[in-house]
Amino acid sequence: MFIAQFIFETSNVTEEFLALDNLIAEAAEDNKGFIGKDSWITEDGKRRNSIYYWENQASLREFSIHPKHLEAKKRYQEWYSGFHVVISEVTKSYGDNAFTHITPNSRNK
Repeated sequence: MFIAQFIFETSNVTEEFLALDNLIAEAAEDNKGFIGKDSWITEDGKRRNSIYYWENQASLREFSIHPKHLEAKKRYQEWYSGFHVVISEVTKSYGDNAFTHITPNSRNK
């Protein structure tokens, strides 16, 4: 499983941005290797993280070249004051099983 985290700070949220963001989310969900999505926002609302989960690296690559995703990459300075991307491979995931999560939840022993 691979994770792509898109951490960003918005500077100019427009209707056009929101529409494109929705199209990108739909493109991700239409990808056969898409597993799910998480997100968080800082208390002050300035920084956000969209976290996408993928079955494999090929699915992530396919998403990364989707036309709507490429359009957003070209135009990011219109909407963001900054961004950071983290791509990682899940090698282990665990918890107390009090709630479900997208990643496998093996009990830590």
